[in-house]
Amino acid sequence: MAKPAQGAKHRGSIHDFPGFDPNQDAEALYTAMKGFGSDKEAILDIITSRSNRQRQEICQSYKSLYGKDLIADLNELDMLDIREIFRTKYEKSLYSMIKNDTSGEYKKSLLKLCGGDDDAAGQFFPEAAQVAYQMWELSAVARVELKGTVRPANDFNPDADAKALRKAMKGLGTDEDTIIDIITHRSNAQRQQIRQTFKSHFGRDLMTDLKSEISGDLARLILGLMMPPAHYDAKQLKKAMEGAGTDEKALIEILATRTNAEIRAINEAYKEDYHKSLEDALSSDTSGHFRRILISLATGNREEGGENLDQAREDAQEIADTPSGDKTSLETRFMTILCTRSYPHLRRVFQEFIKMTNYDVEHTIKKEMSGDVRDAFVAIVQSVKNKPLFFADKLYKSMKGAGTDEKTLTRIMVSRSEIDLLNIRREFIEKYDKSLHQAIEGDTSGDFLKALLALCGGED
Repeated sequence: MAKPAQGAKHRGSIHDFPGFDPNQDAEALYTAMKGFGSDKEAILDIITSRSNRQRQEICQSYKSLYGKDLIADLNELDMLDIREIFRTKYEKSLYSMIKNDTSGEYKKSLLKLCGGDDDAAGQFFPEAAQVAYQMWELSAVARVELKGTVRPANDFNPDADAKALRKAMKGLGTDEDTIIDIITHRSNAQRQQIRQTFKSHFGRDLMTDLKSEISGDLARLILGLMMPPAHYDAKQLKKAMEGAGTDEKALIEILATRTNAEIRAINEAYKEDYHKSLEDALSSDTSGHFRRILISLATGNREEGGENLDQAREDAQEIADTPSGDKTSLETRFMTILCTRSYPHLRRVFQEFIKMTNYDVEHTIKKEMSGDVRDAFVAIVQSVKNKPLFFADKLYKSMKGAGTDEKTLTRIMVSRSEIDLLNIRREFIEKYDKSLHQAIEGDTSGDFLKALLALCGGED
């Protein structure tokens, strides 16, 4: 395989590569991506030296040989590293090469995969740091109204709802459609009223009746919607720590994204439901820096004021000055800042960090850290940058590939339905070129599908 000389400039349109064999290139790409590591330079050499027509033939050959989508497999790689390698080697961004040398749907897919233009967004290179700095200026003044898809029902009648639910569960069969229609179109506060009214009218517990009438994914979704939000989150945290393994991703998702008020309510609910403090549970189930991060987040004591420019510069300098390779010191410094500072202040810290280093803080975390600590810090940064986008990414990954991660899908749909699910929908379609509604429709079925679509609230 011909390799461009180090430092060679990538100029003009790419012509057909001589001696081109799409099957050989498809095999080379597959080999470069499989296993524990990936040969990013080999991948770049093929992508950048073949013409647009040849690249599309490679995609077809890859599909024929392996029954897999090449673009989807490339999406699994660390694209930030690939972009940096390309920018260093060719002195231009991978994004601009794709934009100039490809076309049609293939171009659209590759640009989405690339994720950003280093000539314009400048996350890693000095000439673009100013643009990235300005992007943070704009985000700091932007005011996005958060909207859920579930709102309090007009003309709400808890008596009528309680009677309709009792009728849906009486007798031999169960009327799942009625259950779904009522539960997914009432706010959580209204559901609590229905539960009390059901108890008063029939001397029965609505949750117990629902458990006996529905099962599986639908039951997890409906029962989750019936729980007060803090108790639902507490239960998800408890489940994440039950059994032999720990679901670190669920712990991170909840604790890194909830407000102080939500965290404090979760602590109370956890103590009430499980007769043990959340901090004690986290202490006994996690360890090291990861445990310290989670316990810090679980206190619900994040600062709530605005930004302090002088302090933001000091904070940015604090993490920028840590010697590369000093992992323990870096993790401690990041934890002190990321787990305690307010969101507006952290946005300013990230902005000042770019100004000082020409690096995006998220990329630095991914480059210098690993494992659960890295994942926790990345989740905090992404949540600060754009929380609805963070959840849109989680939803997409829960439905990507052969299987569906029903637990994550259910947890996000339940917990965000009254907060920002409408915003999540918008971020989802913007990033993935298909609506959340379409994704759910293509990946779930039956009554679970009906309930999820009702929560989703519409097609975009």
